[in-house]
Amino acid sequence: MKVVVQPSNIPAQSQIFTQLKGAYYSDAYSYTEQSTSTAMQIWLAQVATIPNWVNLLMATRNSIVSRLGLKHLGHIGDVDKSKAASDYQVGDSVGIFSIKAISEQEVILIDSDKHLDVQISIFQAADDSRLVTISSVVHVHNFFGKFYMTAITPLHKLIVPATIKRALLSRSS
Repeated sequence: MKVVVQPSNIPAQSQIFTQLKGAYYSDAYSYTEQSTSTAMQIWLAQVATIPNWVNLLMATRNSIVSRLGLKHLGHIGDVDKSKAASDYQVGDSVGIFSIKAISEQEVILIDSDKHLDVQISIFQAADDSRLVTISSVVHVHNFFGKFYMTAITPLHKLIVPATIKRALLSRSS
């Protein structure tokens, strides 16, 4: 199965689109979803197949930044595997993020600290295209937030498409 993940624009119909004003960084990646899953089911499938090299990068990140006073996030895929997607609500933790908003069509996840605010959206087009867009919007608060984003951005651009592809390939086999 050939998996195509493409850089795209943040969908104007998504709730996260309203967070773009003043953002320091944003990006989006889109692909066609073969299943009829909800946005939360899609996210849980993504994090269930996080590549080991991503976990290694997160462990390295946690080791370095905890010495600089930032919080230890854990791993992206640290979720309760026994919890059903339909049981998640606003405020619940999902790995390193908390749920800011949730519907069948979109989930917005957040993580904030004194240096930056990160929001991730998993958005499904309302039409029959089955187009899914995973978007990131980051607002920085100070120089350290900008420095952190300079270091993380190249890795982020590798991690997101690789994670999407891995999840899609694991579900098709």
